[in-house]
Amino acid sequence: MKDQYRIDSHKLMYHIERVHEWLQGKTIYPIYMEISPSGACNHRCIFCGLDFMKYQPRYLDWDILKQRLNELGALGLKSIMYGGEGEPLLHKKIAEIIQHAKHCGIDNAITTNGVLFKESLAEQILPYTEWVKISINAGTPETYAKIHGTNPEDFQRVMDNLSKASNLRKSLAISCVLGMQMILLPENKHEAFSLAQLAREIGMDYFVVKPYSQHLMSNTEIYKHMIYDMDIPFIEELESLTTDSFSVILRLSTIEKWNQKIRTYTNCQALPFWSYMDAGGNIWGCSCYLGDDRFLYGNIYTTPFKDIWEGQKRQESLDFVQNHLNTKVCRVNCRMDEINRYLWELKSPPAHVNFI
Repeated sequence: MKDQYRIDSHKLMYHIERVHEWLQGKTIYPIYMEISPSGACNHRCIFCGLDFMKYQPRYLDWDILKQRLNELGALGLKSIMYGGEGEPLLHKKIAEIIQHAKHCGIDNAITTNGVLFKESLAEQILPYTEWVKISINAGTPETYAKIHGTNPEDFQRVMDNLSKASNLRKSLAISCVLGMQMILLPENKHEAFSLAQLAREIGMDYFVVKPYSQHLMSNTEIYKHMIYDMDIPFIEELESLTTDSFSVILRLSTIEKWNQKIRTYTNCQALPFWSYMDAGGNIWGCSCYLGDDRFLYGNIYTTPFKDIWEGQKRQESLDFVQNHLNTKVCRVNCRMDEINRYLWELKSPPAHVNFI
């Protein structure tokens, strides 16, 4: 299946200079950051991995964040994905945040449930954003309401919003990529094809099907031991929807890793290349360990990012990760898994690498 955006892989090989500096033992600044503008959420998805954060109604302070975005852009941050423990579009200044980040030389992306992605907001966001991915996990209003913990009417709201966003993109000649993502569950597998059809009909660029991943801290464990049986007819049916302008991306590699629970590396090497900012302004080394002070670097409300990144707390965290963290208990298919596999090969190459 066509995966031109490398969603089921990684893109660190396109940042050779930063990787080279890291291999030389130099301090590097992150390429990519995830930011949670809002701790609150308007849905209560039954698979939510961040339910332990309790959907706190807290929102990043815009004035301070603006200063930090200036700093991050100057330090070489290349991209931000807005998502996190809440619904990012609940932040009243989300359009201004995205616009300012772009002016700082930072690429923007959003993962959202799409309910608030109205045409008026899309018009302010799309010209400054590389991609918007909608989390939508059913093909009918009834199933959608059960999985998302919301009203059935939200399903049509999302479809209308995305259809208008697609038309707006065409009329304004905007290049922002629009996609949908479904987490494959027993409750929605039978609707994957119909949802992919809808995605194509309303003008999405792609439709992703990915496996569930158990968060280490999550209160939800009903899918913890689920195994995926990927039957060929299911795959072929979805694949048949792919066209020159629309891709169905079934994350088979990620599904296989979930089923097998096997890692090819014993140390996490990826933390210098990314970071996570929660809705309270805390900077974390890994979003799989939110709430674990061993991964807390500092807070942007009291400290400039440069000082946080070069501070003693972060160095202690990196030392702990390298010397004591057991990656066997880390989240399967964590955000940095593919990057870790790549970096592990660079540091632990196989024999005969000169025979290219």
